Amino acid sequence: MPIFRSEEMVLCQFFLQSEASYACVSELGELGLVQFKDLNPNVNAFQRKFVNEVRRCEEMERKLRYTEKEIRKEKLKLHDQGENPRAPAPKEMVDLEAKFEKIESELREVNTNNEALKKNFQELSELKEVMTKTQMFFMAHGEDLHSIVDDAHRAMGQEDTGIVTATQGSVQLGFVAGVIPREKVPGFERLLWFACRGNVFLRHESIYQALEDPVSGDPVYKDVFIIFFQGEQLKNKVKKICEGFKASLYPCPETPQERDEMLRGVNTRLEDLKTVLSQTADHRHRVLVGAQKEIRTWIIKLEKIKAIYHTLNMFNFDVSQNSLIAECWCPSSALNEVRTALKNGELLSGSTVPSIVQMMQTKKKPPTFFQTNKFTKGFQAIVDAYGVASYTEVNPALYTIITFPFLFAIMFGDAGHGIIMFAFGLFMILNEKKFTRQRSDNEIWNTFLGGRYIITLMGLFSIYTGMIYNDIFSKSANIFGSAWRMGDYNETTTLSEYEEYTLDPIYFFRNGTPYPFGIDPMWQPAKNKIAFLNSLKMKLAVIVGISQMLFGICLSLFNHLHFRKYLSIFVEFIPEVIFLGCLFMYLVGLIFYKWVTFDASESQCAPALLIQYINMFMFSSKLPNSTASSGALVPCSQVTFYPNQQTLQYVFVICAVLSAPVLLLVKPLVLRSRHNRKMLLSGRAPGVKSTEALIPNEVTAEQVNPAFQKDEEDGNVKQVNPAFQKDEEDGNVKADGNTVSRSVNSEDEEVPHNGPTSIFLVEEEEDDFEFGEVFIHQAIHTIEFCLGCISHTASYLRLWALSLAHAQLSEVLWQMVFSLSLKMDIAYIGGIAVFALWFAWANLTIAVLLLMEGLSAFLHTLRLHWVEFQSKFYEGDGVNFAPFTFKELLKMDSLEDLK
Repeated sequence: MPIFRSEEMVLCQFFLQSEASYACVSELGELGLVQFKDLNPNVNAFQRKFVNEVRRCEEMERKLRYTEKEIRKEKLKLHDQGENPRAPAPKEMVDLEAKFEKIESELREVNTNNEALKKNFQELSELKEVMTKTQMFFMAHGEDLHSIVDDAHRAMGQEDTGIVTATQGSVQLGFVAGVIPREKVPGFERLLWFACRGNVFLRHESIYQALEDPVSGDPVYKDVFIIFFQGEQLKNKVKKICEGFKASLYPCPETPQERDEMLRGVNTRLEDLKTVLSQTADHRHRVLVGAQKEIRTWIIKLEKIKAIYHTLNMFNFDVSQNSLIAECWCPSSALNEVRTALKNGELLSGSTVPSIVQMMQTKKKPPTFFQTNKFTKGFQAIVDAYGVASYTEVNPALYTIITFPFLFAIMFGDAGHGIIMFAFGLFMILNEKKFTRQRSDNEIWNTFLGGRYIITLMGLFSIYTGMIYNDIFSKSANIFGSAWRMGDYNETTTLSEYEEYTLDPIYFFRNGTPYPFGIDPMWQPAKNKIAFLNSLKMKLAVIVGISQMLFGICLSLFNHLHFRKYLSIFVEFIPEVIFLGCLFMYLVGLIFYKWVTFDASESQCAPALLIQYINMFMFSSKLPNSTASSGALVPCSQVTFYPNQQTLQYVFVICAVLSAPVLLLVKPLVLRSRHNRKMLLSGRAPGVKSTEALIPNEVTAEQVNPAFQKDEEDGNVKQVNPAFQKDEEDGNVKADGNTVSRSVNSEDEEVPHNGPTSIFLVEEEEDDFEFGEVFIHQAIHTIEFCLGCISHTASYLRLWALSLAHAQLSEVLWQMVFSLSLKMDIAYIGGIAVFALWFAWANLTIAVLLLMEGLSAFLHTLRLHWVEFQSKFYEGDGVNFAPFTFKELLKMDSLEDLK
């Protein structure tokens, strides 16, 4: 089963002809099942073979990014039509470069002209405002300079001094007019006052219509000002201050006739500029709309080209054969698809020399690859967040699909809340195509959408556990009729007639008629409801937790068998099962035994589980007398669950204690004995470290690949593979009719041949055996397991704690909020309060119970899986399979997604 273990991976070596390499890599990228190795790790990125092609791609990417920015500035959307164009041939790069260059140059020219026209338009608009405001100012004073001087006097608090001479008729006033940003007006006015010592007269007025910045297009707010002064010295000061504040000065005639004539000319030029700007904007819009239709296709094509050349830079170039040599990991089940992709690449490139695929043998750990779909992807992500599975070890994701939502539902058990969660998850599933195409930027929404199947299952399981708890928005449903009756009841009397009561099986329960499914609804209003649910949910938490831990230990057996660690089966798996079974599975057995054996009439004499379990470790058999519900001591003849219980418990404790030293000592001692025997056989004294590296050893081909068989006549190894044929004339091995010239090993070194084809096992230098390290590692494992069984069992009690907390929060929210409206005596007030309090109750239910409590239960479920469950069998030290694929390029909206 592929999801039970990772896919079997093989290390392959490709021999690709130079003219076909681009097309072959393109086909492999479309396939997405090959992870290439970098065969040039010590070569600088700027010294690789295809660095010039990568630079060309980056230059085209820059041009496309500029075009995309202009499209977004025009507020045009980049529509996703599901395009998936093939990677263009290398010769098409020239056409793409010319097309991108043309679009960029055209846009830059249009933008430059548009910017110049907008700047001119802004200046004319400012001049128009200056003319208009100045004309209004002079018209208000009737072109009389004396009235202006009087205003200046009044403004400066003077009578016969200042900018006016002794004879007013000889006053010569000059003025300048212009515009200044509105936020600079206060500082501008103060500086004019202090620099000119109050000898200037400033008037300003706001331009009500915002102007447009010619570069950024942002709105700009400015004021028109006019400054009166006397003399050239003040005139120079005023102009320098205007220049410092980046104020724009405009010529303003002194006579009203000249101002009117100039204003008419400005209006005419503005109308002409509006026409030109409109035509320029239309032309720019047409260019951008044309680019908008193709830009996503161009982006995908460009990124595919760039990815192909980046991958080709990882290959070795064989100058003598004019070929590229590549090494890659791929699933063994996909070898035929890989060969087909290479053949398609050869056909596309027109190459007549076929590509060669050669399997390699290595001791390097392959990457981990799981075939997932949209349903299993979320659960696999939960496991991978803890650690990627080691190659071919048991994958917990298969069991997480069931156990994760089930443990969540135990803590979140409310059928009403589960219905809401299930409906939300189902809504996302039914609209997943629509939401996936929208590609929202909201990370929280994307998280919910990615886990839509997890949310749906959590809601579904919560409905199930909510029905078991008989808890629906903190209320119970009496579907089958309660089985509780008074001891002296009649057919017309039920417990619902009693406002407060304590359910006691001795007096109330009618034997033989339990509630068919879940908890009886009469527990809902009972006084001892919490005590009953405490006992039930605590026992359920212990049963579920110990069962899952035992299941995790059993899964370790499959790992030991798969990796042929038979010693670990006897010195790790069996002692762990004995330890957990004798101490904790025995407790689970006692729980079920007590449930099955003792009925309501004998419940007061049932031995206490906690006391029995403590006595088991204390080797004690003293048990107190049981206490009836009335509080009186009731003598019970039965102080144990079954005959010979104490003897069996002693045996269990002794077996559990003896399994600990077996788990601690046996494996290190056996490994040291094996190592010493190996050293003696190799002629070295035990404990002496080896200084000689192992050289590659040739192994028989038929041992590693059944496609190779040994010829009994000449003793040579021959390959029996339909992809390779031997030419009877020259004796060479040919692949699809072409000669295989040589073989290259994983270290890129040519090795000698023995027959037509040889397979070499590349061995790594073995680490020297260190008994101390092995013993410390085993001691840590033993301590972690023995103490972990205790702490992990206690950790599973969070199932009980969070379940009770969720139920109590739900009940408090109902009683303190919504139920208040149902208890009001005045009908019309209660009717209004129902709507208001229901709205508050619904919002608090979603915010607190669904979101906050749901997140809390989700995190606790993660903890139980990562620590308590997976620690029993899961190593999680693998490396994820990262294939070369183009699929990720289809998930981005633009080039900005690559940053």
